Amino acid sequence: MASAAEQLAANMNMGSFAKATELHKRLLFTLLALLVYRVGTYVPIPGINSEAFLQFFQDPDGQRGILDMFNMFSGGAVQRMAVFALNVMPYISASIIVQLMGAVYPPWEKLRKEGGESGRKQLNQYTRYLTVVLALFQSTGIAIGLNAQPGLIDQPGLFFIVSTVTTLTGGTMFLMWLGEQVTARGVGNGISLIIFAGIVAVLPGTIARMFGLAQQGAIQPFVLLMICALVIAVVVFIVFMERAQRRLLIQYPKRQEGNRMAGGERSFLPLKVNTAGVIPPIFASSLLMLPTTVAQLTAQANLPSWLDWLPLVTAEMQHGRPVFMLFYGALIIFFCFFYTSITFNPEDTAENLRKYGGFLPGIRPGKRTAEYLDYVLTRLTTIGAIYITAVCLVPEFIGAQVGNGLLFGGTSILIVVSVTMDTVAQIQSQLLAHQYEGLIKKAKLRGRGQTRGKGVTAPARR
Repeated sequence: MASAAEQLAANMNMGSFAKATELHKRLLFTLLALLVYRVGTYVPIPGINSEAFLQFFQDPDGQRGILDMFNMFSGGAVQRMAVFALNVMPYISASIIVQLMGAVYPPWEKLRKEGGESGRKQLNQYTRYLTVVLALFQSTGIAIGLNAQPGLIDQPGLFFIVSTVTTLTGGTMFLMWLGEQVTARGVGNGISLIIFAGIVAVLPGTIARMFGLAQQGAIQPFVLLMICALVIAVVVFIVFMERAQRRLLIQYPKRQEGNRMAGGERSFLPLKVNTAGVIPPIFASSLLMLPTTVAQLTAQANLPSWLDWLPLVTAEMQHGRPVFMLFYGALIIFFCFFYTSITFNPEDTAENLRKYGGFLPGIRPGKRTAEYLDYVLTRLTTIGAIYITAVCLVPEFIGAQVGNGLLFGGTSILIVVSVTMDTVAQIQSQLLAHQYEGLIKKAKLRGRGQTRGKGVTAPARR
């Protein structure tokens, strides 16, 4: 028999959505926030030559390194060098660093485990401070690199560097605040929705470019059809794998409470196949694009003799090259295992189960349970690492065959599908909460009517 929550979910329709006024406000706030973000991606920083910079990005032979990935996540803001060019990438990097430090640095680990709500707020504050530092560092590198490029800016100098650093850092901090507001007053994770909006914004241009090349005869219609079919298959595969999980049965023992037996319930511990999410490909892409970025920014400088190997590495670390794909896959697998070990601790989970009296049938609580959880998690992480690596490398292989202009990044597809699923789940939870509120109100009104009705007799006074 279906549970009460499943019955309520089955009864959801457009009528229940029309009555959920709180959900309407959250959706409207989210849409307005994303509109503000998109407007900011078209406001250029002071002193930039927008036409020259756009030509620099449209050069098919140009090597832009990590700027290409930033441009994809920012919805084209980097190629326009807008105030939101850095997007929320510094905040994501800071969040990951704080999470890693929370697992290896004892004071932060204590805050994460024992601090409760106050500890979480303190770690969030550390994340904001680190975001400012990373944004200043990245914006300074971009400003110095632009200042050294002839023709990209109107008046090179110290004033341009200071104004660019201030503008880019301020844009990142505003997006961080906007994302937190969407999380609190909108639908879903605000930071993820901002990245989602940036990626979706560049998809129409990519699709139009694909059909334009097909009309020009650059690619065969059959190849275009196969690419479209592959994209749909990848999306379906991602949805299936993101929902896949291993459910471990947990049994709670029965206990005597007065004259009756209590306990004996069963529950499940869900372990996702992809515990690390989209963090591994983002980290791997960032690390692999750094040599290309350094080479691009130092192209006009006189390098010492011991750096003669840098151009050779830059040539090999391009999208679609065998060396790039080999290192890309290896780094994705490494970060899958590393990040999973940080976010899920089998020993802590086993200790919590033992503390509350739960156990896995056939396995002794404590050390044996931790070993079994680690055994299961290792095999799930292996499957998840292979899945993410395949999703990210298949577009790279296709891009090497038909051209990088047709490349649908696996990381982009992962983010779009994952955020879409999370947002739909948030909307469903809001509708479910609204259904519960309606049932509670009806029950209260019914109870009041029975109390005042004729069928209820008041107790006799003595």
